[in-house]
Amino acid sequence: MANILVTGGAGYIGSHTAHQLIARGHNVQVADNLSRGHRHNVAPERLHVVDLADTPRLTALMREQQTDAVIHFAAYIAVGESTKVPELYFTNNVGGSLSLLNAMTEAGVRRLVFSSTAAVYGMPARVPITEDMPFEPLSPYGESKVMVEKILGWMDQFRGLRSIALRYFNACGAEPDSGLGEEHEPETHLIPLLFRAIRTGQPVTIFGDDYDTPDGTCIRDYIHVSDLADAHILAVDHLLKGGASDAFNAGTGSGFTVMEVLRAVEEVTGRKVPYSLGPRRDGDPATLVADSTKLQRTLKWTPRRSHIKAIVQDAWAFEQKRVAR
Repeated sequence: MANILVTGGAGYIGSHTAHQLIARGHNVQVADNLSRGHRHNVAPERLHVVDLADTPRLTALMREQQTDAVIHFAAYIAVGESTKVPELYFTNNVGGSLSLLNAMTEAGVRRLVFSSTAAVYGMPARVPITEDMPFEPLSPYGESKVMVEKILGWMDQFRGLRSIALRYFNACGAEPDSGLGEEHEPETHLIPLLFRAIRTGQPVTIFGDDYDTPDGTCIRDYIHVSDLADAHILAVDHLLKGGASDAFNAGTGSGFTVMEVLRAVEEVTGRKVPYSLGPRRDGDPATLVADSTKLQRTLKWTPRRSHIKAIVQDAWAFEQKRVAR
């Protein structure tokens, strides 16, 4: 059993990871300012409402809890928003991470798992994407993650802080029996937007139907949030056992088009999804699929729940409970 601090643990992926850590016997504390997370995702005795910028409080918390490792989720994640207010993303995602690293240094904590993103690759020259492909972000959001990954490299070299960055793609799904699922505000993820269209009758916009894909819509690598949580736990276990710093893609290795996801939603719900076609969004590549061979080989990780129908079934079960409460 280890003492783990989860930053952003009241959010979507953070809450699922904290849930799995607890189930595996770890002592988990959550640091979240609740600006985009939800209080109901965390048991009150585990939640510390604190901003990443508050270095002294983070330091005190890690000392009090005798923290062994940190899993760092606390970031803003909307690509579109980052292009409108880039300063917000650099302040929170980069400045907040620096504050956390300073606190870890003060508290003597030397293990970190970092929630990174496939957005660091931008418009990849080939798919599936491998970890040795260059950083070419197309948004302030992607750039903020690149900056933190580079900082972590220097912290490893000169401060002995070991870290693993997980670059993942389209997290989705839910753990409906645990009351956990997607509740972003504003919502930008495809599957909840498809559910919203069913519920409200307002058509969801499909951006572009003229890509070089089987049905003209973008292909993305959809990974069940619980598979992703498992990858974070394997990464922290690896570091706690003395493993070296590294970066891994976390994805399934296969993709689905937007229309294939829409049809899966219609099959699971038994209802038609109203939609309209819009123009392509700037910077949207036709296909983004991960090669996660390195993660599977090194950390013995397997995506067990990431078939699109299973993802949609779990997400729909959570959506029905969410709307009813």
